[in-house]
Amino acid sequence: MAAEGVRVEQRHGKARVRVGRVWRQGGDGSHHFVEWNVSISLLSHCLSSYHRDDNSDIVATDTMKNTVYVKAKECGDRLSVEEFAILLGNHFSSFYPQVYTAIVNIIEKPWERVCIDGKPHLHGFKLGSENHTVEATVQKSGALTLTSGVAGLALLKTTQSGFEKFVRDKYTILPDTRERMLATEVNASWRYSYESVASIPKKELYFSEKFMEVKKVLMDTFFGPPETGVYSPSVQRTLYLMGSAVLRRFPDVASIHLKMPNIHFLPVNLSTKENPSMVKFKDDVYLPTDEPHGSIEATLSRITSKM
Repeated sequence: MAAEGVRVEQRHGKARVRVGRVWRQGGDGSHHFVEWNVSISLLSHCLSSYHRDDNSDIVATDTMKNTVYVKAKECGDRLSVEEFAILLGNHFSSFYPQVYTAIVNIIEKPWERVCIDGKPHLHGFKLGSENHTVEATVQKSGALTLTSGVAGLALLKTTQSGFEKFVRDKYTILPDTRERMLATEVNASWRYSYESVASIPKKELYFSEKFMEVKKVLMDTFFGPPETGVYSPSVQRTLYLMGSAVLRRFPDVASIHLKMPNIHFLPVNLSTKENPSMVKFKDDVYLPTDEPHGSIEATLSRITSKM
């Protein structure tokens, strides 16, 4: 937007709207629960609020917050966090004439049903680890950009990892190795190929199932077969294999971004003059440390897909 010789690029919204939703209509008496942290950004024609004392085109952020709760209430049937993000984005971009794009980010906390004596509890849940993330960008035309992800997926294997034949110069002291631990905390986001609200699958909880399937492919590729594992010559190679496996397995995933810090477990050697072998490292005792750590990330996309 431009006025008075000044260009203004603006958006406004509401961040960190926390909502819990329970569905109690399970045929077996079971309850279903989600906890979402919702952030909304609206791109709208409201330049007058910046240049003049005119707020007539501003959607109040408190209204946005209230809308989240109203729409959660209106969802009588269970839905995925992706569907809820699209629902909100579609509402804001279509209900208000001045809003031309709505960007909805949601973090779903990993509440998991507990099992007691081997049986799923009807209404008991425990908090897991990694979060399910979503960003839906919905335009007034109905155009859609949908990205799902997993954040904080901590993975570790105690062998089948190495790092060698890398660049060496006068500052290098790291030795080559074919035996080390590999630990990381995966943050992955994948963009779906659906380009409009009307084109998304109608299957119930489709994106919830897809999230679990993508996460499983990432983990299976990282670890390899349970009896033997798979060797990792670098975090870069493992990252590439993980991303490629997702693109091969899921035709409706157009691209995937992976961020995988190399979290180090350092060998422990302790010695004194009197006891030079107090602790002699034999691939057994490590010092866990998360900083400094290596930082590796990459985006893999189909050649025909838009980044």
